[in-house]
Amino acid sequence: MASQVFYRKYRPQTLAEVVGQEPVTHTLLNALSSGHISHAYLFCGPRGTGKTSTARCLAKAVNCLTDGQGEPCNACEMCQAITESRALDVIEIDAASNTGVDDIRSLREKVNYAPNQARYKVYIIDEVHMLSTSASNALLKTLEEPPSHVIFILATTEAHKILATIMSRCQRFDFRRLSQADIVSKLNHICDTEGISIEPEAIRLIARSATGSQRDAENLLEQLTTYYGSDITLHQTQEMLGITGDQRTKELARHIVNSDVPAGIATINAINNDGLNLRQFNRELVEYLRGLLLIKTGAEEAVDLTAEDTAEMKELASRAPLPQLLKAVKTFGQLDLSLDSHSTLPLELAMVDCSLTPVPERQANPAQQAEYEPPQPPKKVAREPASTPAPATTPTASTPTPSQPAPEPATTEEAQPETPDASPQTFGDETEKLRQDWKRLIAEAPPEIRRTPALAILRSAGITPVSVENGTVILSSRYPYLKEKLEDPENQRVVEAAISSFLGHPCRVRCVSEGNHLVREALRLGGKIIDAEET
Repeated sequence: MASQVFYRKYRPQTLAEVVGQEPVTHTLLNALSSGHISHAYLFCGPRGTGKTSTARCLAKAVNCLTDGQGEPCNACEMCQAITESRALDVIEIDAASNTGVDDIRSLREKVNYAPNQARYKVYIIDEVHMLSTSASNALLKTLEEPPSHVIFILATTEAHKILATIMSRCQRFDFRRLSQADIVSKLNHICDTEGISIEPEAIRLIARSATGSQRDAENLLEQLTTYYGSDITLHQTQEMLGITGDQRTKELARHIVNSDVPAGIATINAINNDGLNLRQFNRELVEYLRGLLLIKTGAEEAVDLTAEDTAEMKELASRAPLPQLLKAVKTFGQLDLSLDSHSTLPLELAMVDCSLTPVPERQANPAQQAEYEPPQPPKKVAREPASTPAPATTPTASTPTPSQPAPEPATTEEAQPETPDASPQTFGDETEKLRQDWKRLIAEAPPEIRRTPALAILRSAGITPVSVENGTVILSSRYPYLKEKLEDPENQRVVEAAISSFLGHPCRVRCVSEGNHLVREALRLGGKIIDAEET
């Protein structure tokens, strides 16, 4: 007998052997035992979940010469003919290659002929959603009033593409993705039968990589046996699947949690120099960060790891704020390394981005918060307001003014310039005030401008204040069209009026494009925009 691939050799031969689809098989067995056989069935579900195998088992069950009202015996001539794909009355049609209306018209003509040997003529139409509209309409006429000796079994991976009128004439069964436990159980059975020695971790890795498809899992197992023989290790499985299994995944995750940018970039470049696939490494990193996120949120049971790995992840997750883990998963999960899988730049930028977490997310750690505080300009202490009318608009700390010698006989409280008072007279304090009370600024705008388009622009999530420089408030726009709207003279006048009213002194407003996160962070850490190139 010719050699068969695993997914054909171990194809289920009875409904009870179909793995992981108990709701479907139990319903069909009840229908067979009671004699309530429908003229049309629709099997929907992902690839490799047993749709065609179940259709064949059902075809054998209704035509079995021994009973015909339960499981097929697989011993009679009819069961064996269907198993070996030589039964004339069980017709399998690939709708992907027979999409035209002429193919369905030919089927309609043959449907009226009585079965040659079997009790029922069974038509199994795979990928039925690939039929053209005219072909689907032709099939609909046959499904409306089929001969009593015909059963249609339609199989599809995309049920939403099938005409609703066809679906309404079929009994629909939804096949679900198989659980890892079901796939592991079937793979262990195959290994025992074939005499394959494989590590349990390797079997679980195959089951995870198959993403719920039994056929994909069996194909992967056969590839491994073809290449490595009957003795398979976890390392060989990782190599075949293209999984790095590199311990530096954990190392980089630790650097992300610690916001250690130099060490993180060094790790990324070391991985690249060793020739590892950066795209696959990033997938493993995202999976590890996802595990940290699940543990942090209390969903530890969803992490399928050993006790030692879980304990290590718990320790790391306990030191990471939840917003930081969430941002890390989003940032690395959205990387597109398909265009250039050898460039480390996307990973490096993501590493920097995760480390530059906004100040409000780090308030639980005062030491780290102090590191990200924007530098405060030298404080001006004005004892004589009459002689210094506008200390808030002093250009720079290097410009001498008559009021500068005055602070020398300062009190004890005034002799501590490194401890900033909540004074609105310094640009750093004004910047922080705008950031923290931005919503209050909009809510407390003068009544005559509250319903203007300019205030609506400020309410959007695309506008944020980044700094105050020499009496000019710098606003950052995430979207170019918001920047254009804000630069309209009338809108700019209204925004300047609202911000001036909130700060208590006249000010100008300037809007810049956000550009990228590095520019935004430079502005937040005290940098200044010298020039902006229009795009």
